[in-house]
Amino acid sequence: MSSQRRMPRYDVRNDGIGPYAVFYCDICNREFRSQPDVTATITKDIGKEAVGGLLRRIPLVGGAAASSMQRQDPRYIHSLTPQQLEAAWKQVEPNLHLCPTCQRFACPSDWDTQSGYCSEDSPRREEIAQAQAEQAAGVVKGIAGALGLGEAFRGVGEAMKSATAKSARCPKDGTLAPAGTKFCPNCGGAMVQPAADPCPQCGAETGGAKFCPQCGAKIERAAAQATKCPSCGAEVKGAKFCPECGAKIEEVAAAPTKCSKCGAELKGAKFCPECGTKAG
Repeated sequence: MSSQRRMPRYDVRNDGIGPYAVFYCDICNREFRSQPDVTATITKDIGKEAVGGLLRRIPLVGGAAASSMQRQDPRYIHSLTPQQLEAAWKQVEPNLHLCPTCQRFACPSDWDTQSGYCSEDSPRREEIAQAQAEQAAGVVKGIAGALGLGEAFRGVGEAMKSATAKSARCPKDGTLAPAGTKFCPNCGGAMVQPAADPCPQCGAETGGAKFCPQCGAKIERAAAQATKCPSCGAEVKGAKFCPECGAKIEEVAAAPTKCSKCGAELKGAKFCPECGTKAG
């Protein structure tokens, strides 16, 4: 006899048309319901009504027999046979995935299809957490814009980005802590420190600013090296001359990362996505 396959948590319900199973995501408790066998319920109901009517005509024992059949009506049953439970699980199974690490069943919202792990155990969990945060921020930004609070929200967003860039971050669970924190206060893992950008004059942290916030000195940064040949477009990988056409590769000025007018992130764009100011 084959053992029953592993299933997530479930319970059996009946809304009056037959029993069905409700399976749960082990991470967020989202419900996934199987469909009751309505056809079987109707068929049995018709058959039992006919037989029950005949039984009630039998003196003494007929009424008891008919009542016993009534209690077996699928509309009043709150349990499933192993075969019925297996059929119910087959209906829902595509929506719940078993994580090979934590052995929990995860719904699509908590499952990383690319890695084959739940979102909490995925090697891409930091990337997923960042994407979820950006998505949530986008929703809040849209609501703020609809309420006429776009400018105020933008200022708060930039302040949050600046604070995040200056914080130490846990690569395991994404916890932020003040720069210099060596170990995550939640999981104990080693923290990744923010990239240092000190002022060449006084050594104060500049955070990418053009002028030092402490002494006011202008911050000169090395020009970025071109990655493609301006003549033929071939990859040069930091070479001084193109390996394909021999053209000299000139250094290109470092592209600004923030808008000079509103401070929004440019992400390589030539014009600010927020106010339209030309970058540079």
